Amino acid sequence: MYMANETKSTDLDYEERLSPHFTVGEMLRSGTALTLGIPNLPPEQSAGDETGREEVMANLHALCEQVLEPLRRQVGRVIITSGYRCEALNEAVEGARHSQHQRGEAADIHVTGTEMCRKYAAILRRTPFDQLILEPRLSAKKRWIHVSYRRTGHNRHQLLGMG
Repeated sequence: MYMANETKSTDLDYEERLSPHFTVGEMLRSGTALTLGIPNLPPEQSAGDETGREEVMANLHALCEQVLEPLRRQVGRVIITSGYRCEALNEAVEGARHSQHQRGEAADIHVTGTEMCRKYAAILRRTPFDQLILEPRLSAKKRWIHVSYRRTGHNRHQLLGMG
């Protein structure tokens, strides 16, 4: 299970491993956040709709271990384009109001096209995922896969954008 660092600092160790192949840094990295100057960090404590840091990190750890690692073992390098999103970043990218990204329960995976998308989706379908969305949903050409996993509660195995 993920154990938070002993430090009380607002700094996170971006090199810390959430699983053998995924780090805190890649799950927090966001080009949009950099461009807009949004610090994409979970708050130390839960506040309003924002999930606290300890829970976000535990959720990211579970997502990496249960869903992303099995994909990585099958295909090699996996490029995460969006993992955790703070509330301001989620609004900036026009994410769903209560997006699982805001709780550290979701990641978007870059794919180069439909063939790669189908291959990744076939592997991810064998994991205990919550949602698997091939994006953009209304386009025949897929550019990323949204996958989520709930550490607590029921994972729905919901598939969207397959058509």
